[in-house]
Amino acid sequence: MSDDESRNRGGLDLDLQTAEGELDAPEEGGGGGRVVLGVLDGSEAPETWVEHIADGNVLVLNVDGDLNELAAGFARDVRDMGGELMHFRGFLVVSPPGVEIDTDRL
Repeated sequence: MSDDESRNRGGLDLDLQTAEGELDAPEEGGGGGRVVLGVLDGSEAPETWVEHIADGNVLVLNVDGDLNELAAGFARDVRDMGGELMHFRGFLVVSPPGVEIDTDRL
């Protein structure tokens, strides 16, 4: 169908291939935007959790031990980069900058 035919029929003149080309492609190996489940028990280096947050991932960590001690190695770094931390029912939820933890329904 030509452009004139599309306009005459009241259709939209969309060029989806061009539009797709304008979208930002995800970064190779970025991995951002994932929800990562894990156990916070001291077996992982604190830098591991900070790297996940820096990559744009949300962490849901089952707390196995004293939360203050286990999160001490990364909580300040996460806050300094603009992330959020929330303890909820035995889990620590950690979000990257720009992802708000909504507690309105609690």
